[in-house]
Amino acid sequence: MQVKLHPVHGAKLSRSTKVFKIELLAQAEGELSEAYDWYEKQQTALGNRLYNEVNHYLNLIELNPYQFPVKYVEELRSASLNKFPFLILYWIDEVNNTIFIVSIFHTSRNPKYF
Repeated sequence: MQVKLHPVHGAKLSRSTKVFKIELLAQAEGELSEAYDWYEKQQTALGNRLYNEVNHYLNLIELNPYQFPVKYVEELRSASLNKFPFLILYWIDEVNNTIFIVSIFHTSRNPKYF
């Protein structure tokens, strides 16, 4: 699934910057959908706040995918959300200029899952 990202306020790309596209893998898409539903049941519009924060981080990753550290096997990078207990795990395919979002991982899950 390709995600339509909203621009980060004030962020600009220079012409020399390599442009990446972001693709959510099925696992990440399912995790985000499940988390959205859970937060919406807890409080109206809380799922939307989660979605907006994830979208913000996806924009940051798209602008500079190397800003977050490699933490797991297979060169998986990890971006920790600020307001929700989630990590966005991704890897960069430099040949195809694609960032694959592997998981949107709740931090209470066992990290050995990866």
